[in-house]
Amino acid sequence: MFYAEDWTDYELLDTGGGEKLERWGSYVLRRPDPQVIWPLEESRQWLTADAHYHRSSSGGGQWKYRKELPDRWQITYDNKLTFHIKPTSFKHTGLFPEQAVNWKWMMDKISSSGRPIKVLNLFAYTGGASVACAYAGAEVCHVDASKGVVQWAKENLHLSGLGSRPVRFITDDVFKFVQREQRRGSKYDAIIMDPPSYGRGPAGETWKLEDDLFPFIQSCMSILSDNPLFLLINSYTTGISSTVLSNILTLAMKREFAGTITSGEIGLPITHSGLKLPCGILGRWEQ
Repeated sequence: MFYAEDWTDYELLDTGGGEKLERWGSYVLRRPDPQVIWPLEESRQWLTADAHYHRSSSGGGQWKYRKELPDRWQITYDNKLTFHIKPTSFKHTGLFPEQAVNWKWMMDKISSSGRPIKVLNLFAYTGGASVACAYAGAEVCHVDASKGVVQWAKENLHLSGLGSRPVRFITDDVFKFVQREQRRGSKYDAIIMDPPSYGRGPAGETWKLEDDLFPFIQSCMSILSDNPLFLLINSYTTGISSTVLSNILTLAMKREFAGTITSGEIGLPITHSGLKLPCGILGRWEQ
């Protein structure tokens, strides 16, 4: 497992009973997590969480606050990258801290490449990977269909002191954007993607990861440069193994460019128990 263990502003304090207890800077949040299927050994620490997300039996849920929290606040990773944190109505906070394992890897790849690197970040959310790549010196194109999260990503870039870096923010359907880039002859040295399990486009188009991921990666190959640096797939889709991502990258990338493929789980260390919480999977191709 690849796990993010070099945080100071974030900490996974404890887990149990379908929930996790996390410190985000100065505030402690209690949220559901479907991977936590072991029992809860409740302590006072759990009872004094600043906010607790309760699921509704009819779907969704809401936050219950023990005290008033700021509308949003900031946390910093490795004294380099700074992000806005905000509890949302869907239990999320705008950041997936386990992704720090990918940020660190990408920063190392870009900074050690010795050449200008153009990165395309697809399904880019609030821009953790975009900010990391910009910090390492890459030119970045950030694409997401949600106007709100694209604005959030812009704010994260400026919070990190990188507002003058060459980052282009695009609010668009990812698939249509890639098709247009093909027609324009655009090329990128690295591609990052975090595709959803299921989606529906503005014209009723449907996306199902099991059916559409491989052909989508094939279409992305046409906008890779002749000397690509890496392609990273991140997934939170239940039931998809990291070996599946490895197989897809072998068929789509390794036969064309050789290189090396790595895959596995990503996760977070749990302070109280010393266990590791699995959070998703990754597949990396690198030259």
